Amino acid sequence: MRLGGSVMKPYNSPEEWLAHVRELGYSAVIFPVNSDASAAVRRAYLDCAKANDLLIGEVGVWKNLFSPNKAEADEAFAYSVKQLELAEEVGARCCVNISGSFGEHWDGYHPDNYSKATYERIVEISRRIIDAVKPTRTTYSLEPMPWMVPDSPEAYLQLLKDVDREAFSVHLDFTNMINSVQRYHERDAFVKHCFELLGPHIVSIHAKDVRMGAGDLPCSILEVQPGEGVMDLAAVCGYAEKLGADTPVFVEHLPDHDSYMRAAAHMRSAAKAAGVTVK
Repeated sequence: MRLGGSVMKPYNSPEEWLAHVRELGYSAVIFPVNSDASAAVRRAYLDCAKANDLLIGEVGVWKNLFSPNKAEADEAFAYSVKQLELAEEVGARCCVNISGSFGEHWDGYHPDNYSKATYERIVEISRRIIDAVKPTRTTYSLEPMPWMVPDSPEAYLQLLKDVDREAFSVHLDFTNMINSVQRYHERDAFVKHCFELLGPHIVSIHAKDVRMGAGDLPCSILEVQPGEGVMDLAAVCGYAEKLGADTPVFVEHLPDHDSYMRAAAHMRSAAKAAGVTVK
């Protein structure tokens, strides 16, 4: 498998970026500039990645396509298309966003996130983004979230069928779908089920950890540093390897460089325990 994650230290050139990537021990990367960068800058980072055998796993969007502010929603759609074009240009595994929210927080819960009309819009917007680019070297994907579609492997599989585009893929974040006590309790079986149901469609993976508060009412499931929770990340490495030796597994949502160093070290130890070679 390939291991990657964010780069938190600042960089102003491909050489500076590469030094941080090497220190972290990544062999998969999130493309380090966005579609607003000049063609020369994009090419320089792409050439650096290719020359150093770094697989480009993700190009991110992270914009709310359902913003109640129409101008923001329109900008989010346009940016999604531009980022998918960038992913196609650099040959990334995927261009990834979340489906979007009608709530105060762009990535938070709102009752309308689960309406029939919202589901139809998710399908329609995903098709429009893909059809605007017609990618052949990359894919468009939606990261699962606890409180919007897709929030289960079954919901993701149905979304794949309904979007009905070859360039629509699965960016698997199983941790984000552990949104109940039952899933937390049965987490090992749940993660295995995610890989079994979605495996042929998975192009990139987020590996995170969780811990549930012992006495928090009604329930508190928190994302924590890999190794400080209850997830069997060695099993995750094994499942990822079965998808292919170049499958990218990313750590994320950590506050600083040292945290990413610890997370990457933990994932390498987990992979070793599973008998998986990290490239």
